This record gives sequence, structure tokens and C-alpha cells, in this order.
Amino acid sequence: MLRSKLKEEDKWDLTKYFKDDKEYERMYDETLNLLEDIVSRKGTIMRSANDLYEFLVLDDKLSINLEKIYVYSYLYHYSDTTDEKGKILKDKADKLDEKITSDTSFIRSEMLSVKYDYVLKLIEEDERLKFYAFSLEKLFRYEKHTLSEAEEKIISLASNAMGGTHNCFSALDNADAKFGFVKVNGKDVELTHSNYIKLVSDKDREVRKSVFLKYYEFFKNHYNTISEMYKGKVKEDLFMSTVRNFNSPLEMSLYRDNIDKSVYTNLISTIHDNLKPLHKYMKLRKDYFGFDEMHMYDIYMDMVDGETRKFTFEEARDIVLEAVSPLGNQYVEDLKKAFSNRWIDKYPNDGKRSGAYQWGSYGVDPYVSINFEGTEDSVSTLAHELGHAMHSYYSDKSQEHVYAGYPIFLAEIASTVNEVLLNDYMVKHAESDEEKLLYITSFLDKFRSTVYRQTQFAEFEMIAHDMEQNGEALTPESLGKVYFDINKMYYGDDIVSDDEIKYEWSRVPHFYTPFYVYKYATGFCAALAIANNILSNKEGARLKYLNFLKAGGSKYPLETLKDCGVDMTSKEPIESAINLFEEKLNQACEIVKRVKKDGK
Repeated sequence: MLRSKLKEEDKWDLTKYFKDDKEYERMYDETLNLLEDIVSRKGTIMRSANDLYEFLVLDDKLSINLEKIYVYSYLYHYSDTTDEKGKILKDKADKLDEKITSDTSFIRSEMLSVKYDYVLKLIEEDERLKFYAFSLEKLFRYEKHTLSEAEEKIISLASNAMGGTHNCFSALDNADAKFGFVKVNGKDVELTHSNYIKLVSDKDREVRKSVFLKYYEFFKNHYNTISEMYKGKVKEDLFMSTVRNFNSPLEMSLYRDNIDKSVYTNLISTIHDNLKPLHKYMKLRKDYFGFDEMHMYDIYMDMVDGETRKFTFEEARDIVLEAVSPLGNQYVEDLKKAFSNRWIDKYPNDGKRSGAYQWGSYGVDPYVSINFEGTEDSVSTLAHELGHAMHSYYSDKSQEHVYAGYPIFLAEIASTVNEVLLNDYMVKHAESDEEKLLYITSFLDKFRSTVYRQTQFAEFEMIAHDMEQNGEALTPESLGKVYFDINKMYYGDDIVSDDEIKYEWSRVPHFYTPFYVYKYATGFCAALAIANNILSNKEGARLKYLNFLKAGGSKYPLETLKDCGVDMTSKEPIESAINLFEEKLNQACEIVKRVKKDGK
């Protein structure tokens, strides 16, 4: 429906950012003044301890302002990507970001023009600088990857120009994507991003097939264009990693978080060694439904007969609050603010950005966008995004801005802990074998889509970048073949890898944020370990987790996880997660036997 038709209480309240346009413009002008002040300090930043401290404080203020303007502008735009005011705000924010990036491009090279020992000396001289010690340490890790001021200026300008591939895909995928109509129960239903999974899960196999084919028809029809977009993005990644003296785009991507490439390749190799449980699950589904052949459009359907339970948003809210109660009363009370203070944009509307996400800026409440459909998956999505929101809420409350932003490597953990707690709650409160089977298979499907599938995506990304770096042609055909072959390996012989699946990679927005998706898989495995410790009342587990939420970016992510009892440099968390998958799968097999035996 049109956004104007939604009730105010069902939309997020962005006035917490700016009451009106005048307030927005005042901060915009203030930010330009801060920028001018910073630029005037060129050549003096590292002159003394006091100069460095004053610069860091000023730079932090600039970052807070830019973040607030940028996030607000994009949230407004994402509410309805067809709205003209939102487009203008987005453009203004982009231009401000570009100007700040360009005008401050001298900072990195100027700061790194001195030796790190000199910085340590300044920190010893001025007590105030000790707060920034870790931030400075992270910066000076980039000493050998930073170029001269003139070269940095060129890279900055190039970076601004390079963002077009992502913007083009986003415009195509959000504003221009029209999938047409499909016939469901004799009625024409418009197919959209937000209802695709719901429709491809339909009990009617002909509906599932028609939805699958219709959805991928759009990507097939735009495949050459999207392939060129992605090829351009891969070339951008290779260019940036080369000029910054990294061995590969993957190494550059991992460097910020101080993560070795082996963590990435270890994930892929461990999953390769443990594909049999996924194959077993696919066979269970095939046998359960009695398929002679099971296709890719058959893997989303719930393994229950009859209508699944439907939830109102209010019911979903109450369930989520009950499910996360093992995290303690304070966590629950803080979570209630998401509902009472309008953090959540609840329902789909025309032009709204597809997918669910959480975003915010320092000093303002976190915001959540979902497209609530009343399904069990919608409830799970709500819990997931609120996990993100609470991570942001606690890190903002506990850390100064410099260390409030948690690294992306940790970003999917809090959301998944909430999902695991929700699933445990739903299984325990199931009133029948069929309902219990629904929730167990929901966990299995989430594991499939988050651990196996995101690792599949990560492997595709790595191969595509390696091909470009090795001089192999990235063509629509070669990209499709790589993805098709990986998909066939992951799902095994009990699934027909339909020809359309070779286009699946072309609809993944996260590929325009390189080497992001593997963090979903590692995060899920880490979250399982944390949630299981909490549910089993392991001593200190809840406190360690709450401290994890408050840690923000005050340490390197692998260290933050180790403080929470999880070591992602080893195979253990991944293998333990797969063991839990097998345990749940065996439970599902036992229930299926009972259900079949009872003739249900």
C-alpha cells in the first residue's frame, strides 16, 4: 500500500533525528563549519600532544554529525524510494559525505607521516590521549597501506566515482524491480521482494514453481546488465587492494578487523567437510513430501500439513519479549522501548526498501525496518533485527562514540542469539508434534540459509575475485557456471539444481559490500555457542554476553569473542554448530516417523 495509508504508530519516528527541515539544515551547516575547522589544521595535527588531542575531539564531532545526517537521510529515503524529498535528502547526504571524504583525505597520510613510537610518546605526555590509544593503534596498522597526500586525494576522488555500481544495482533492485503477477488460489497476486519467500513456500507446487520462474525471469532478463555491474564492483575491489599494497581484496577486507585469511578459508573448508548433514536434510524433505524429484523451489515449504499459525504484530511482540527473558529483566525492559518509542517500521509499503535491517547513529535510538507478514518467519525476523538494535543500544550507552560502533564481524551475533532463544521458546511451547516440527525445521532452515548458504555465497565471492585477479574473464556465463556448480555441490544429488539457480547470485545486494556474507555464517556459529551457554545456565554466561553487547568496538573482534568464550580461529565453533544441526535434524526425523506412523 501507499506509505501515506499506514498508521503513524506502525512507522518509525524519525523526528528523533530532526524535528523539521530547519534543524536538519542547521546541523548540515554546522558540519560544514566543523569541516572547515579541521581543514584549517592541516600540517599541525601531529605537531604536539595537544594539537593531536584537539584534532581527535573535533574529528569525532564531525563524524557524529555526518553519521546523523547520513543515516537520517537514508532512512527517510528507504521508507519510500519513490518519494522525491527522500531522493533529495539522500543526494545531499551523499554529497556531504563525498566532500568530507575528499577534503579530509590528507588526514591519514599526515598522521601516518610520523612513526608510531612518536605517537606513543605523545600519549605518555598527555593523559587525555590514552582514551584514543586503541583507535590510534588501529590507524597505524595501516602505515604501509597509506600513500602520499596527493595519492590519497586521487584515491578519495576515485572512491567517490566508484560507488556507481552499488547505487545502480540498488536502484534496479529496489525502485525499478517489477516481477509481475502470479496466480494464487485463482487470484492474481503481485510478486515482490517482500512476499517472494512467502509465495515460494506455498503448499501448491505449481504456485511455487510459477513464483520461482517469474521471480528469476526478472534477473534473467537483466542478467547481462547485472553481470557488468558486479564485474565493475570486483574490478573496483581489485583496484583498491592493489593501490593500497594488499595481496588481494579479501586480505584488504579482513585487515580492518585484524582477521587472518585462514578464518575465512577455514569456514569454507570446514563446511566442505560437513555437507552430508545438509544432504541428509534435503533427503528428509524429499522423502517427507514424496517427491520423485525435488527442485530448488521445493526447499522453502514448511514441513507441516494444513495451515500454519498466523500472528498479529502484538502477539509477535509478546512472544519475543518472553523468549529473550533468559537474558534478564533489564534486557527485557530495555527491549520494550523499541515498541513504545517507535523504533520499528512494521509493514511493507510501495517503494519501501526490500528486506529487513537495523540502522542508527550515535546518540539516537536504533531503528528497525521489517515487512511483517504474520508468519513464524516474520516473528523470527522481528527478534533478529531487535537483537541488532539492542547490540547498538547497549554499545552506544556503554561506549563513547569512538568505540561505540561494533565491527561487522560481530554484527550478526546478537541478532542470532535472539533467534536461537526464540526458537527454543517456540519448541518448548509447541502444542503438537506438527507444531514442534515446524519450529525445529525453522531452525534447520535458518541454519541452512545462514551457515551453509552464506558460506556458499562467500565461496562464490572468493572465486569471482580470484578469477579477476588471475586474469580470467568474468562473463555472465562464467559467473553463472561458478555459482551453479557450487550450488550443486552444496545441495547434493537429492535436489535438482534448476537452470534458473545460476542467476541467484545476481540478486544478492551484499555482494556489493565485498566479503561481508561470511560473517553471517561465523556469527551464527558463535551465537549458537553463546545461546546454548545461556540456556544451559552456564556460570557467568549471561554476564559475559551482556558485556559483549556493551563492548562495541573497544577491542579487536576476535578478542571480544574470546572474552565471551568463543574462539573463531578454530574449527570448534563451526563443528559444534553443525553437531547441533545434526541433533535437531535427528529430532525432526523422529517426529516425522511418529507423524507418518499416526497417519497424519
